[in-house]
Amino acid sequence: MRLDISYRTRFAFDAPVRESQNEMRACPLSDERQQLLSYRVTVEPSARMLSFTDYWGTRVDHFGVTDAHTALEVIAEASVETQEPRPLATGPPLDTLKMPGFRDRHEEFLKRSPHTDWNEDLTRAARQLSETNGSNVTSAVMEVSRFVGDKLSYEPGATEIGEPIADIAAKGVGVCQDYAHLAVALCRSVGIPARYVSGYLFSSDERTGSIDGDLVRVQTHAWFEAAVPGLGWLPLDPTNGLAVGRQHVKIGHGRDYDDVPPLRGVYSGPGTPTVDASVEIRRMDPNRPPSTPMQPALLAAVKAPRTREQQQQQQQ
Repeated sequence: MRLDISYRTRFAFDAPVRESQNEMRACPLSDERQQLLSYRVTVEPSARMLSFTDYWGTRVDHFGVTDAHTALEVIAEASVETQEPRPLATGPPLDTLKMPGFRDRHEEFLKRSPHTDWNEDLTRAARQLSETNGSNVTSAVMEVSRFVGDKLSYEPGATEIGEPIADIAAKGVGVCQDYAHLAVALCRSVGIPARYVSGYLFSSDERTGSIDGDLVRVQTHAWFEAAVPGLGWLPLDPTNGLAVGRQHVKIGHGRDYDDVPPLRGVYSGPGTPTVDASVEIRRMDPNRPPSTPMQPALLAAVKAPRTREQQQQQQQ
């Protein structure tokens, strides 16, 4: 599926500000399930762009505006080709999670993090889920995803970034970030490495994953991936109960939201911002050329060097 994506964020300040410094993570990556065809960023007021790949393998676009300004608009445009997901294979027994080499390679995705700090109630629930359906890793992860989808009701504005995941689980409401964080916390609490994923979802309603037409206007999306010994990373979307497939476009992953925020910045001055962010995704004719042709130099910049995790896997 060919998808053209436009991610736009506009800040309007009620008084002039200066020295605005920003980092954006909006560029889709290329992997076995998706291929980045083109990508470009425009900023108004204009600013010099510095692009690099962070520790987790995500492209970061850094830009600063030094002149006084009362508005800032950033637009990231991308074209991506997505593929059908590979069929799910029967997972290995749960005791394979204890293999020293496997645990060492995924240590960072087994630890607590600010948004995935589980409590004993979550650990108890995860243990019960992991013992269902034959006690293999793939089944345990799928049970976790189903549990999260049933546990939380989708309610925009019901939670805030930084709210403890145990409190969110107790309230039973949240948005896609909360669904992903809860799934990650449950997996890690029983020794299944899991990571938070930031991306886009081509859907008219992220709660159901339904599609109505070739153009949708949404927000950024989140899901999770769990590591299965011998099979790699298994991506699941608990918000809408979907396996991650052609509708999903991945930007990057990390321990939790703090590692892959779409846009983060600081500024100097008394102004208070009003923020308007949106994502527009259009399904395109696969035979039509990308709307923003990728230049060789930019293509080279987008290609990420091997992450620490990939280097470790290569050495095994």
